[in-house]
Amino acid sequence: MREVTDQIRGFLQYIALQFIDHPEKAQLRVAEVDADHLSFRLILDHSDVAMLIGRGGFTAGAIRSVLSAAAERNGVKVHLRIHSVEEEQQRQTELEARAMIDGGDR
Repeated sequence: MREVTDQIRGFLQYIALQFIDHPEKAQLRVAEVDADHLSFRLILDHSDVAMLIGRGGFTAGAIRSVLSAAAERNGVKVHLRIHSVEEEQQRQTELEARAMIDGGDR
């Protein structure tokens, strides 16, 4: 699975870099959900999110379609989420707060 993950990651990085203006702020995170399912989270500068998603989500939809087709050739399903750096920071803060609350219940 590692080889397939690396191939799909490289493919997504190549595609995303063609659309964004701030590659230095870009992060790509991947999680192996199970033996045949990968979840990618692309974290970008706010202005790059709009560029990558495109009008009406057309560009992001096309990227997801091509990514899914490439993954299916290897018997893998993929999920792609696109977030801004600010959204990711907020998500991390919420996760940390939840962990503190859950940890305090013991």
